[in-house]
Amino acid sequence: MKLLRNFTAGVAALAMGGIATASADTWDMPTPYPDKTFHTANIIEFAKDVETATNGDLKIKIHSAGSLFKHPEIKNAVRSGQVPIGEFFLSRLSNEHAAFGADSLPFLATNYDDAGKLWAAQKPVISALLDKQGLMPLFSVPWPPQGLYTKKEIKTVDDLKGLKFRAYNATLEKFAQLTGAAPTQVEVPDIPQAYATGRVEAMITSPSTGANSKAWDFVSHYTHIQAWVPKNIVVINKKYWRKLDEATQKAVLAAAEKAEKRGWAMSQEETAAKIKIMQDNGVTIVNPPATELMTGLKKVGEDMLSDWKESAGDEGSEILTSYGK
Repeated sequence: MKLLRNFTAGVAALAMGGIATASADTWDMPTPYPDKTFHTANIIEFAKDVETATNGDLKIKIHSAGSLFKHPEIKNAVRSGQVPIGEFFLSRLSNEHAAFGADSLPFLATNYDDAGKLWAAQKPVISALLDKQGLMPLFSVPWPPQGLYTKKEIKTVDDLKGLKFRAYNATLEKFAQLTGAAPTQVEVPDIPQAYATGRVEAMITSPSTGANSKAWDFVSHYTHIQAWVPKNIVVINKKYWRKLDEATQKAVLAAAEKAEKRGWAMSQEETAAKIKIMQDNGVTIVNPPATELMTGLKKVGEDMLSDWKESAGDEGSEILTSYGK
């Protein structure tokens, strides 16, 4: 009888332990960028905040630098439920609907104040579009304003003609084509190799990406054109979301709000700091850009906005009206 009682007690203890383990959950979260990128650093803090606020009941394991899913695969991985949560570059979805690419329209929003206003106008539309796919946005964080990286000084739009131009979304592909450049898709981790092999000769990207990629190894000039302020977005699969109890949902939302505020502040700090790093490593910083160059680039931006209005339909009109354009 004593052996039976001990066996029964042991089974009960194992069962209780199983229940305790089941009550805690670990979510895998793919992100596209390395740990040293401020977006990833911010998300790591977000995960810590969630774990702390839920007393360890919900843990988020970050898989950075495309180690779990490559960047183009992350959104669909979340949508299909392969992972509950993920981060990606918002305007990558502009092929699905033009509204996703509003923040990458050249010279529509070129500073953080305007980028904040544009996100406020864009968020309800984006949320509705993502909802149809079973997704919910948690927070969004901008990159620093995008600058032009080249192997020579660029004084006019004509200087871009024929250059192999890195693109990371449909909007930038079109931008490159309208300037006479030849767009080619290259992800951030592949930038140095793309330059080394001649696949890319010029690009528009943030000071963060430039410094983190050691742009001084393959370009000579950075022109601070401040073309647009694009964003990354963190989304969650709504089936996973609904499985969380109310207290956990509140904890996640609070951590997301904190991450968004922190991320925007980190982005602003990045701009000057990363430009200085490039300058210290021998990159010529062209600021302000040549007047003729900016006039030509803004004309391209106006043409693209006109085309975007047609393709974005009612959703685009809603965004621009709310933004005040």
